[in-house]
Amino acid sequence: MKIKVCGFTNADNAREASLLGIDAIGLVFYDKSPRHVDVELALEIVNALPPFINRVGLFVNADSSFIDEVLCEVPLDTLQFHGDESVAECTQYAMPFIKALRVNQETNITQMADDYHQASGLLLDAFNKDAYGGTGEAFDWSLAKVDIDLPIILAGGLNPDTVAEAIKQVNPYAVDVSSGVESSPGIKDIDKIKQFIHKARS
Repeated sequence: MKIKVCGFTNADNAREASLLGIDAIGLVFYDKSPRHVDVELALEIVNALPPFINRVGLFVNADSSFIDEVLCEVPLDTLQFHGDESVAECTQYAMPFIKALRVNQETNITQMADDYHQASGLLLDAFNKDAYGGTGEAFDWSLAKVDIDLPIILAGGLNPDTVAEAIKQVNPYAVDVSSGVESSPGIKDIDKIKQFIHKARS
């Protein structure tokens, strides 16, 4: 089970978490998020990471000029689009990307997988009309049990107590956690990450 921990705001914290054996870290380039990082802090975090960690930059309806600016400064491996970005907006950087969907009963995941077939994966998160992810809210995981060609990354309300059941129900390619392993917004609790990894992979 692949594990991504999103929303780091401290370089030492990100390094310590990465050394536990997670696969990817997320950096939030969205100024309305309590886990927002600027280019300088993102670079500090990325430079602290051990090898073989996928460095994901999360953007929400960002101007292409801003994303280009980040990419010139920060060596990211994958882009994560968490807003209402079109296919053209996601593909213009010629980089691997993840498209996040906020899922409720009306979400047509199969159609979105067809529309965004060039994505590396679809991230399924809880629908919240006021927030683009990071809320710690779960959604009805039965909605995520779909037969699509893209890898499914499950997010939303995951923590050490819920991740095993979520994996059992959905059987995703990967899980993505943020607030579920935090001591405060942007600061990850290392013990919670250890528990999360153990539960996700046992």
